[in-house]
Amino acid sequence: MSSISLPRRTFLAATALALSPLAGTPAARAQSRPTRRSAIRLRLPEPTGPCRIGTVSLHLSDRTRPDPWMPSAPHRELMISVWYPALAPRRGQRLAPYMERGAAERFDALEPHRIPSGTVDWAGTRTHACHQAPPDPRGGRRPVVVYSPGVGDPRSWGTLLAEELASHGYVVVTVDHTYESPGVQFPDGSVRTNDVLFEEFARAQREGTVPALLEKTLRARVDDARFVVNRLGTLPHGLSEVLDADRVGLAGQSGGGFTAAQTMYEDRRIRAGIDLDGTLEFNQEPNGTNLSPVAAHGLDRPFLLMGREGSDHARTEPSWAAFWSHSTGWRRDLTLHGSRHQTYTDLAAVMPQTGLGQDIVEETIGTIDPTRAVTVIRACVTSFFDRWLRDRNDHVLDGPSASFPDVTFVR
Repeated sequence: MSSISLPRRTFLAATALALSPLAGTPAARAQSRPTRRSAIRLRLPEPTGPCRIGTVSLHLSDRTRPDPWMPSAPHRELMISVWYPALAPRRGQRLAPYMERGAAERFDALEPHRIPSGTVDWAGTRTHACHQAPPDPRGGRRPVVVYSPGVGDPRSWGTLLAEELASHGYVVVTVDHTYESPGVQFPDGSVRTNDVLFEEFARAQREGTVPALLEKTLRARVDDARFVVNRLGTLPHGLSEVLDADRVGLAGQSGGGFTAAQTMYEDRRIRAGIDLDGTLEFNQEPNGTNLSPVAAHGLDRPFLLMGREGSDHARTEPSWAAFWSHSTGWRRDLTLHGSRHQTYTDLAAVMPQTGLGQDIVEETIGTIDPTRAVTVIRACVTSFFDRWLRDRNDHVLDGPSASFPDVTFVR
């Protein structure tokens, strides 16, 4: 069997390590300081589809559910971004920011992935989507993809995929899981951080209860995802009138991929799903124990596993092997050559622009050419959802091909 590698720590442990105070110590900052002295505005790769894109951020309140991380909160609240094919923008409408200012300041202060504070102007960086542009009704009702980021990551980390899918005619909903994302900015300007996540993780390490915390984390995420699906038919700004709530897919990176698989296991409204390099078990080090229900029982609907290059699959991520053996639906298991865990986030485009050393860039996103990584991941994700939500098969996922020599079909 060809090799595939996934995170050597579960989604939470890996994220907690990456965003821990140790990553921001003076020694770490000195080693990773870029040559640039002023914050840069990133240039994001343009989406390849024919549609103009609009986006809007929305505040959702689930009044049927207490917040699992903040018992004092009256109920669970989320922020989402919706990306969609749009008509020409109205006068005065501008391209949406990559992050809201308050969320960006919190994110920047954490020095994510050794990017020193002040290196990137996250709020000044612009997407390719026009803020609150009117949805384009000419394509009829469109399939929906919900995107869940890794634990400790913002919903912005899936912008490249969201824009690509929207440019090809999808409505995409990216979700911030409140108190997990580094900073979630709400309409009143308040920013809710993930300090509580770090505190609970430190306690779980001391008490030896990390698997239980990981299970709690996944439970909250699955409930978030299902709530978002519940609300698709009531979204404002005409969005509910251009989306098809009967054609819904889920995708995510790391813990978001785990979320996609488990949500699909619990909710038959989800027709197809993608896990980008996320474990499917409740352990700090994958060893085939504490399997999630979806890994133990599999799925009967289409699912794509796509992971980073590394060591032998059975040793690196046995939860994928268990999932594969128990599933009966269409499935693929792919490796992207030269990739690492964060290649499947927007870091593939961000890291080369930061001025950090090549050694740090390769430690984070691998040795694959970043532009090529974005192209391949976008192609595989779009091909998958086209096939199972639109009945269009471009045959990219049929098997190995000369067009994608950097992709190995593990099974």
